[in-house]
Amino acid sequence: MGLLALLRKLKSSSSKEMKILFLGLDNAGKTTILKKIASEEIQNITPTQGFNIKSVVMKGLKVHVWDIGGQRAIRPYWKNYFEQVDILVYVIDSADRKRLQETGDEFRELLDEEKLSGVPVLIFANKQDLMNATPPNEISDDLDFCSIRDRSWHIQPCSAKNGEGIEQGMEWVLKSTKRS
Repeated sequence: MGLLALLRKLKSSSSKEMKILFLGLDNAGKTTILKKIASEEIQNITPTQGFNIKSVVMKGLKVHVWDIGGQRAIRPYWKNYFEQVDILVYVIDSADRKRLQETGDEFRELLDEEKLSGVPVLIFANKQDLMNATPPNEISDDLDFCSIRDRSWHIQPCSAKNGEGIEQGMEWVLKSTKRS
């Protein structure tokens, strides 16, 4: 590819940008998924105490991903990041059955936020590689995802640890932005 063709490609792709907001309870795997998307090492990941921002190019689209910590003390600050969100990615720890109701309550609050009204949602049912993981259809039933009618949504089983399902989830994200 010549320099001129490369510059044209960069110029055309730079005008195509989107903001993705990664939310979910602490220890759900948000940062690990983000690092997998950015093709970074996932060893030595520590809980996010504030936020991480990564910009990656996916199929000609520059994607700015905001990964916000999920500790209870940080959650009230999530609303500071709702401006101009194109896609909400909500990550659930499928192996943490004790907190399934808590994650569902937080998710419902997000769906009620005016600034996120109509924003498509990808739900990553993470940690599917673990024996005690709740299957995505059970999570969907338990948290009544079928009642979501004001936006497109998709639940994607995945394992941040081995990367399974992440690419399929991000494909759905790209297709959803084309529909918007």
